[in-house]
Amino acid sequence: MATAAANKRLAREYKTITANPPPYITAHPSEHNILEWHYIITGPPDTPYANGQYWGTLHFPPDYPFKPPAIRMITPSGRFQPSTRLCLSISDFHPKSFNPAWEVSTILIGLLSFMTSEEMTTGSVNAGETERKRLAARSRWWNSTGGGSARNGAAKGNVGSGDAGKRFREQWPELDKENWEWMKKMGVDAATGGKVVAEKPVSGSTNTNVFEGRSVHRRGHVSPGVRGDKGTSVEVVMRGESWVRRHRVWLGLAVLVVYVLLARALE
Repeated sequence: MATAAANKRLAREYKTITANPPPYITAHPSEHNILEWHYIITGPPDTPYANGQYWGTLHFPPDYPFKPPAIRMITPSGRFQPSTRLCLSISDFHPKSFNPAWEVSTILIGLLSFMTSEEMTTGSVNAGETERKRLAARSRWWNSTGGGSARNGAAKGNVGSGDAGKRFREQWPELDKENWEWMKKMGVDAATGGKVVAEKPVSGSTNTNVFEGRSVHRRGHVSPGVRGDKGTSVEVVMRGESWVRRHRVWLGLAVLVVYVLLARALE
């Protein structure tokens, strides 16, 4: 339970950060516990995290600001281990180096600065730029579904210490709504995070949408041996095409051969 001084200090800082949020950062305390804060970092441009949505927590000690908070980033980023305490000079790993004059905005600006560097510490990882960009593109889907544990807004399964999608919805209802609308608009499959590729229906067949890295199954004549993304098998619809259309290349070669033979015979 927060001391009166901590409660007063954090209430004041909430007003300050709401009125003047730092670039790419927003944060608020939990409705039920002023010592638990949730933040969102939007990946800055010209970084591998550009447009990514990174959600995390700050857990303040009851005697804040005389001791620093525990800092975690929940969203996979390729920079930090998800939901792992980070060893930073502004975190609870180094209480003696914490300055009581530092505020929530100072802490989060420091976290963003460290995130965009390549310095390693406890809780950090060194994924490549390609992987970080991939995770940034999937971050909104991950936050609102808990990495696929929730679908169509309904919580399913557990992620870490609880369903991350459900927890995100509780703390960021407006962002969660925006994320689901974005997924619908972009054609993102809630269960996998893969992009849904629309295909023209084939007469007499039952098609399923194509998901990145997933098998595609359709009814009809099948051409085996075709491989899809990530080595998954893909069955290609051939039903509805005429025999002539399917063998047009060979028919063209046959006509050419006959023409050449006739031309020589008439010389």
